[in-house]
Amino acid sequence: MTWPAPDSQHLLLSSRAMQQLEEALFAQGLPVAALMEQAGLGLAQAVLQHRDLKRHGLLVLVGPGHNGGDGLVVARELHLRGIDVRIWSPFNAHKPLTAEHLRYARWLGIPQLETAPDPRDPALWLDALFGLGQRRPLGPELSQLLQERQRSGGLIWSIDGPSGLDSDSGQPTGHGTACCQRSLIVGLWKRGFWQDSAMAWVGQQQRIPLSLPSSVLPSLGEEASLGLWSSDLVSSSAPWPQPPLAATKHGRGRLRVFAGCGDYLGAARLALEAASSSGIGWLEGVVPQPLAEQLWQVLPHVLLPNPEAPLERLDAVAYGPGLGGGALKAELQDFPGLLLLDADGLNRLAAQGHVQLWLQQRTGPTWLTPHAAEFERLFPELANLPPDQAASQAAQQSQCWVLRKGARTVIASPDGIVRQVLQSEARAARAGLGDVLSGYAAGLGAMGLAAGLDPMGDRFDGLLALAALAHASAGIRQSQAGEGAASPLAIAQMLQKVQDSGSFEQAESNLMCD
Repeated sequence: MTWPAPDSQHLLLSSRAMQQLEEALFAQGLPVAALMEQAGLGLAQAVLQHRDLKRHGLLVLVGPGHNGGDGLVVARELHLRGIDVRIWSPFNAHKPLTAEHLRYARWLGIPQLETAPDPRDPALWLDALFGLGQRRPLGPELSQLLQERQRSGGLIWSIDGPSGLDSDSGQPTGHGTACCQRSLIVGLWKRGFWQDSAMAWVGQQQRIPLSLPSSVLPSLGEEASLGLWSSDLVSSSAPWPQPPLAATKHGRGRLRVFAGCGDYLGAARLALEAASSSGIGWLEGVVPQPLAEQLWQVLPHVLLPNPEAPLERLDAVAYGPGLGGGALKAELQDFPGLLLLDADGLNRLAAQGHVQLWLQQRTGPTWLTPHAAEFERLFPELANLPPDQAASQAAQQSQCWVLRKGARTVIASPDGIVRQVLQSEARAARAGLGDVLSGYAAGLGAMGLAAGLDPMGDRFDGLLALAALAHASAGIRQSQAGEGAASPLAIAQMLQKVQDSGSFEQAESNLMCD
């Protein structure tokens, strides 16, 4: 069973996939007008949530297509509720259905501006100019108006994303883009709006549900991916490792962490703390001598093996946090367990060359956890793609799981499934946070293999994404304690509480019976 379920709350679609979905509905007899009406009524309810609407009113910016029609339904409904509504459309021609709504709005007496609005207008602006599939830059007059609106501090909400923003890449199409405080997303989430590059433009996203039959929802692949919410940690399908009740320390996973050097002692400590939070039964650390001499005082359960000790008895190896320069350990390629490469492990791999060949020839499963610069060193030919597309292609080419770090971290599987963490906390973005993720993820992976998860099965496939989601959720929880509370060490320790809440609820549901 795929985690999470590919339903309306979790699917992230390309613009083409959304258009194909609508076309399938229309082909089966659903009137275009009925879908627009349903979308417009939902949008109107969302706009009514704006607290200053009655005081300042609403200005709807109407485009030539069905996005403009959606906006006109909102204008009609709010006008009939006594809200001060105006409309402005800088286009002479409109699609027939949108033109009908515009004619009706005029008949109702909704004022229509003849010239461009004042950017300092105190009303809420509803951007219904352009919907999905935007590629071309906005015209100079419209670009200038939106830029002046942004400088004035005036509010803009959008329907299906800001005008001037590509809904697939999340990149502005030109110099003028609507800077929105909220984007009202119709039907299903759009992939591009969840990319880091879109965050400055889309603002807070709110989905406007449509009554969509499950039969038309697209399957996962190039056009659709899965979004992850903190609530998915307690889903009954969340792949938390479940060691046997009689498992010994060896049956709860055996992990060795290679981390730290003279300049980066803290990286090793953070990775080991986070690995401990995973619940791993057997934890080894190959760390710099100054840290090894003191480790017994803070993590007395961590073993300190000979750096050249064989790897074959282990379930997983985490290699790279704070290691510094040097050569990649040759034995890693033939290690049959899980290998997680992070930070300097990735840099060492990139430096030795033949990256994809080395990864393809790995004996066991491999997890890569690069940030943007490390990803570019590994896969330079993919670096200019949107993060979700880049990670997906890298995973399929290398036959590894690729976690591309960011505010909206992307996790791609070799079989083509892409998952993206949709919640994060900027106050948790600190040096050392990646070391926490690598240790924790490797611990979960080791526990999963020790519990008998098939490396080619659905549950193992979602395990790296589960670690990323728990990591982000721990950062959110810890940040609630105050501005400076979300230190990497505190987040490493918070991971234990996040995991306990998820695995406990799942275990409890597994024990329930009729």
